Amino acid sequence: MRVVLISTYELGHQPFGLASPARWLRDSGHEVTAVDVAVSPFPSRAVREADWVCFYLPMHTATRMAAPLVERTRTLNPDARLAAYGLYAPLNAEYLRTLGIEATIGGEFEAALLRVIEGGDSASVSLDRLRFRAPDRSQLPALRRYASAVIDGERRVAGYTEASRGCKHLCRHCPIVPVYQGAFRVVQPEIVLEDIRAQVAAGAQHITFGDPDFFNGLAHALRIVEALHAEFPSLTYDVTIKIEHLLRHRDLLRSLAATGCAWITSAVESTQDEILAKLEKGHTRADFLQALRLCREAGLHLAPTFVPFTPWTTLAGYRDLLRVILAEDLVDAVAPVQLALRLLIPRGSRILELPDAPEWLRGFDSQGLLHRWSHPDPSMDALAAQVFDIAARKAPRRVAFQRIWEAAHGEPPPDYSLVARCTIPYLDEPWYC
Repeated sequence: MRVVLISTYELGHQPFGLASPARWLRDSGHEVTAVDVAVSPFPSRAVREADWVCFYLPMHTATRMAAPLVERTRTLNPDARLAAYGLYAPLNAEYLRTLGIEATIGGEFEAALLRVIEGGDSASVSLDRLRFRAPDRSQLPALRRYASAVIDGERRVAGYTEASRGCKHLCRHCPIVPVYQGAFRVVQPEIVLEDIRAQVAAGAQHITFGDPDFFNGLAHALRIVEALHAEFPSLTYDVTIKIEHLLRHRDLLRSLAATGCAWITSAVESTQDEILAKLEKGHTRADFLQALRLCREAGLHLAPTFVPFTPWTTLAGYRDLLRVILAEDLVDAVAPVQLALRLLIPRGSRILELPDAPEWLRGFDSQGLLHRWSHPDPSMDALAAQVFDIAARKAPRRVAFQRIWEAAHGEPPPDYSLVARCTIPYLDEPWYC
C-alpha cells in the first residue's frame, strides 16, 4: 500500500506521531510518505498516488487545520481511503466522518492504524500495551527547522520524544481523560533512548519529553534520564510534571537537575482554589507556590501554564493571577498566550458533568469542534478577547505582560522593569493548544 501520513501542527516539534507509525508501516512493507505541513509543502503528488492518506491529530489546533487538507485530498484523489489518528481523532469522529474520514483511531494508534490499512478492524480507541519500535524520522524535516530551546541565552537544536502516553489522573478539563480514562502506557526505555540517540546524531542538543506527566511512571522516567545523562552529559531536556507530583517526589528534583533538566512545565491552571477544585487538579494555590520554591531550591526552573479564563474567573481573580506572576518573578517564565487561554471544552469533556454547566454553555460548535460558553459577566469575555489580541502580537514577554496588566488594572504594574531580571530557559514556540 502507498500510505501518506500528514501532520499539521505539534507545538513546533518534529512529530513523533509521524515517525512512530512510519516505522510500523515500513516494517510491514508499505510505501510511506510522511509530511509535516507545518514546515513543508502539502504533498500533492504523493496524495494523488496514495491508497491511504492518514492525518495525525494530537491536539485541537491540529484538527482544525486538517479539515481543509482533508477536502483538498478528496479533490486530488477521490479514490484514496482516509484515516485520522491521535488524541483528537476519536473525540471528533462524528465530524471527521462528514469530511470523508472512514477510520478514527485514538490512544495507542500504531498497531491499530496498521490493522486498518491492512483491511482489519480497529477500535476507535486502542489501549493496547504495545511493544514499540524506534521511530523512523528519515523523511522528516531537519530538527533545525523546528522550535529551538533557549538556555542561558544560547539557542539549542531541540528534539522531541515520548516516554509514555496517557495519564493516571482525571483532571476534569483534560482532553486525555475521555480517551485514556486514567490509563497510561510506557514506551520501552531502550526505544526511547534509541530515538534520542538518532536525534542527537541529527544535531539535537536538547530533548523535550512530551509525556503528559513524566512522573506517572517514576522508575521508568528516572531510568531513562539517568541513562540519557550518562551517554550524553551535555544534553539538556525538559519535562511536564503535575504540581502534586513535584511535592510528593520533592526528593527527586535534584536528580532531575543533575541529569540535565533545564525546566519543568506544570499545568497550574489557576491561582484560585475554588477553580482548581472544579477542575479537579489535585493541588491548591499554596501547593503551587511551594512547588515553585522547591524547584528553585533544587536549581530547576518551573514554567507554569494556565487556563486563566473560565466561567468562574472574576476580575479580582484574574488580577490576582497577574500579581502572583509578578511577585514570584515568573514574568519571563510565562508565555503571554498562557495569560489569554479560555477553557477549551471538547466533545466528551468531564467539564460537562458540572451542575452549573447549563448556566454558561451555549451549545456545541461542530465547525469549531468545541462546546461554546460565555461568561456570566460579559466584561470578562471582553477582557479575554483583549488579552488574546495582546498575546497574538508576540511581543517580548515583559512587554506583553505590562500590556496585559494594564488591560486588567487600567494602570501599569508597580515597580516594573522591561529588562529581564534573569535568563529563563524556554522553547521558542509560543503557542500551546
